[in-house]
Amino acid sequence: MSAQPYIGRFAPSPSGELHFGSLIAALGSYLQARSQQGRWLVRIEDIDPPREVPGAAQTILRQLEHYGLHWDGDVLYQSARHEAYREALAFLRERGLSYYCTCPRSRIQHIGGIYDGHCRTLHHGPENAATRLIQHHPVLAFDDRLRGRITANAALAREDFIIHRRDGLFAYNLAVVVDDHFQGVTEIVRGADLIEPTVRQISLYQQFGWPVPDYVHLPLALNDQGNKLSKQNHAPALSHGDPRPVLLAALRFLNQPVTQGMETLSLEALLSEAVRNWTLSTVPAAAAVNPAFSNAPH
Repeated sequence: MSAQPYIGRFAPSPSGELHFGSLIAALGSYLQARSQQGRWLVRIEDIDPPREVPGAAQTILRQLEHYGLHWDGDVLYQSARHEAYREALAFLRERGLSYYCTCPRSRIQHIGGIYDGHCRTLHHGPENAATRLIQHHPVLAFDDRLRGRITANAALAREDFIIHRRDGLFAYNLAVVVDDHFQGVTEIVRGADLIEPTVRQISLYQQFGWPVPDYVHLPLALNDQGNKLSKQNHAPALSHGDPRPVLLAALRFLNQPVTQGMETLSLEALLSEAVRNWTLSTVPAAAAVNPAFSNAPH
């Protein structure tokens, strides 16, 4: 019996242009998929309109194409998936696996920041309420293919977390699990800033009875103040010029071989060489300063 075909993905939110940290996640997931003759999908996670920047989704897609990161199939937009999320919520509710919660954020902060299940037995209706998952089977650890065994914060892992927000928006953890399952994703390669919610997502897979994908959490790129490169920290957008020097910097960041003369290759040939040489085991786990902020050659 043949092994299941590899399917990976890159799933940015359209809250701004891609930056070097985004490229690390995109490139790492792309190389991991292509090195296994797998499919690489792109999903736009546009389920939080207040955080979205008009036009950012199309800009992100143009950036990926500019850097030679061509995806398979159609782009999936979460904004078109509301019915699937509603069905998932109904599935959990019908099985007594969720409940409505009216606790304000201030109350949760007052008790230490971790929800105590206060509304679990109060039988609130949906009006002005969030929906929380009843955490019957918390996931306290998981295996990361780069980092090995990762142990979760036990209190957070046991928390009844929100799957539908009070403002009517679908929670990230619910949407990402529903969509990764729908798209048949077999391995999730993303940044280490998303390690913490992984155990919640695995618990959702188990509640739905779905197979759990493998996980790889790549090192984060930092700015010269030691903070994660992010849109919130005003990380500069990727260059619109020659993409090859930036890709070579990203390969060095991921501790992949950059051979002499690689900078003279065409973009397509450079990426083909990167796929051929890709070795997950040599990727560092620790965060590091973006080469643009260091004196290292790039």
